[in-house]
Amino acid sequence: MLKAELKDPTMNAETTLETLTAIARQFTPTPSPHPSPLKIESFGNGNINDTFLVNVAINPEVNSEADFETRFVLQRINTQVFRQPKLVMQNMRVFTEHVQNRLTCDPLSPDCAWQVPQVLLTQTGEDHWIDEAGQFWRAISFIENSQTFDTIQDLGHAQEIGIALGTFHRLVSDLPVENLVDTLEGFHITPSYLQIYDGVLAAVGNGLPQSAEVRYCLQFVGDRRTLATVLEDAKALGKLPIRTMHGDPKINNVMFDTTNRSAISMIDLDTVKPGLIHYDVGDCLRSACNPLGEESDQWEQVRFETDLGEAILRGYLSASGSFLTDNDHDYLYDAIRLISFELGLRFFTDYLAGNVYFKVKHSTHNLERALVQFKLTESIELQASTLRTLLQNLR
Repeated sequence: MLKAELKDPTMNAETTLETLTAIARQFTPTPSPHPSPLKIESFGNGNINDTFLVNVAINPEVNSEADFETRFVLQRINTQVFRQPKLVMQNMRVFTEHVQNRLTCDPLSPDCAWQVPQVLLTQTGEDHWIDEAGQFWRAISFIENSQTFDTIQDLGHAQEIGIALGTFHRLVSDLPVENLVDTLEGFHITPSYLQIYDGVLAAVGNGLPQSAEVRYCLQFVGDRRTLATVLEDAKALGKLPIRTMHGDPKINNVMFDTTNRSAISMIDLDTVKPGLIHYDVGDCLRSACNPLGEESDQWEQVRFETDLGEAILRGYLSASGSFLTDNDHDYLYDAIRLISFELGLRFFTDYLAGNVYFKVKHSTHNLERALVQFKLTESIELQASTLRTLLQNLR
């Protein structure tokens, strides 16, 4: 029996295959006397939502040994994180419509070089379904003949990742930010995460875990508190404008064509919102330039690989177009350094708070994740001169 991992406290019952099938049918064509058999399986390794791949039988009259074709992705939105899921869907539809209008081909066609996941509607024309337990579900198209990776394969792969993010930013560069809703206020606002951290630290008080790893993290954050405001200060001074950002452009949110290994899409669009694209650039490099990955248990061996960073930035700048300003270029190093610190801070805060936000496999999982990000930040700092020279040469 298929069951979903439950992280949202409101998801307090196991989701059976029978229940998932009933929900999936809301996003399939109107039932016939012989409804198509469905095959449903867990999909991906996201930390927030629960995701399933729904396969629909080619022949609806065959009830066993059916041939299946991949049809769509079904997701249960974690409403403890996305507290206004209807607005998340509104943003997604604004984004997909805008990009579809920018493309010169059908974004669902295999002949289209860049593809966009499309929102699928229910039988009643809604972009979501709320089940009897009050849980929020949505369905999006699946991009066929594609794959994702958790770690960089080679320099060519790295450049394609940069091309993907550059293409994304170029396609939304003329999307008015006022058309989007900020569905995650405070998301990628590093000073806000520092305030949350201080609050959790105060609440824990004398109950703070005693270990060398915890002491390392406490010292690490304490030594870099002034780092947190660098991008927000630049925004306040008018040096960095608010644009449309992806919000989570990590390596495994880039889809690659399985035939020619070119980047063809960016997925996980829940965090598309107004913000600083510098957080996107920094997050992309943070996730891609650490070959050991953010789930590594060898945190002391983590290193930021500058050759991968160079390949990503070359790809990004080649695809993004000319909308970047001199100020944008001036703050790229700060973005690369800041975002790994920010994510480490978020992981460490969640560990201290009792693992209430990110899905975890064991009690110290978020602590281990934090150590990886802090070690990555340290590696970036040690290579500051090299990275600044690289960025200057790429301008």
